[in-house]
Amino acid sequence: MLKTVNTLAGTTLAGTAAASLVALLIGAAPASAEIASHRVKLGVLTDMSGFASDSTGRGSVVAAELAAEDFAKELPGVTIEVIHADHQNKPDIGAATARRWLDQDNVDAILDVPFSSVALAVNEVTRKSKAVFIASGPGTTELTGPKCSANTIQWTYDTWALANGTARAVTEAGGKRWFFLTADYAFGHALERDASAVVKALGGSIVGSVRHPPNASDFSSYLLQAQGSGAQIIGLANAVGDTIGSVKQATEFGITGGGQRLAALLMQLSDVAAVGLKDAQGLYLTEAFYWDLNPGTRAFADRFAARMDGRRPTGNQAGVYAGALHYLKAVKAADSTDGTVVAAKMRDLPTDDPLFGKGSVRVDGRAIHDMLFFEVKKPEESKGPWDFYKLVRTIPGPDAFRPLSEGGCPLVTK
Repeated sequence: MLKTVNTLAGTTLAGTAAASLVALLIGAAPASAEIASHRVKLGVLTDMSGFASDSTGRGSVVAAELAAEDFAKELPGVTIEVIHADHQNKPDIGAATARRWLDQDNVDAILDVPFSSVALAVNEVTRKSKAVFIASGPGTTELTGPKCSANTIQWTYDTWALANGTARAVTEAGGKRWFFLTADYAFGHALERDASAVVKALGGSIVGSVRHPPNASDFSSYLLQAQGSGAQIIGLANAVGDTIGSVKQATEFGITGGGQRLAALLMQLSDVAAVGLKDAQGLYLTEAFYWDLNPGTRAFADRFAARMDGRRPTGNQAGVYAGALHYLKAVKAADSTDGTVVAAKMRDLPTDDPLFGKGSVRVDGRAIHDMLFFEVKKPEESKGPWDFYKLVRTIPGPDAFRPLSEGGCPLVTK
């Protein structure tokens, strides 16, 4: 019989970081002697209060809980716990939380970790540990490039996949002249760099670009430059609040009504919800997941929505579920929670889940699955809440991510 216990625990670290515990226990059957203390502990390190909390946050915790519940019957006699903490989008807090989890709280796997700077800090903490880092939230390709680790698996997306997916589809469809509106930090620079390379390789041109500070509130001067550039496509190399603000203000300035199109290089379902279909209609974007894609994604979305006040899961949240599920499969197959052993087994086993389908994990830690290129629907095309996307193109997994030979991961040469 499955028993679910919910408790709350608090920790203090440069402020208050909330933690929750879900213990899932199947009773009588004996547990494996190799799984320490008959327990597997998952830690969701996420943004619970900042501007990425809608696309990660509480929904990422729920996704991990659902994965634990779905796999509990496969590990009889083993308790699967899910705890969470808010890294407050600060690398030092993220690293300190990860270190405490590993040294004191016996966490076996850390999941999610949106924001590349925080993820890179956590990656260094887990590198020489006995824990696995399943990075479903960050976009940096450094995690599968020069900073790759035998203990790290990157799920969901990265800047190369997002930029390549959108830039290739739009340019091949005739959008040859691009102007970039770019957030002035490493993530935005990477999106612009990778998208520009694709546009140029396909015979397009970059007619201009402008950089804005992160968390900007006024995009008027940047959008006016884009409007006057002669570009067909305005590439938004930013994220979350910056993308939401730039899309809304582009509509206010009549940019899309004047014939130019917006291409968001990172935009998720929660961002489109914040903008609204009236302003977001016609926008191009690439995602790893969409809740209304097939019966499997819809069934998961219904379970998720029941715990999330009707909200549908984002790609990041789906990545937490799929990554956690694959991790638990590897724990069972390896009969161990040793991070080095389990991470190797995650690479050996094919991936297969109802959200991302069949795929694999490469030696550099990159999870390979299809990516999806969408156009945002017009309001009159939507059949109801959260019905936002029209699928334009499916990008096969082998084509969706940076070639293994180009990443510079030291593990590839071993």
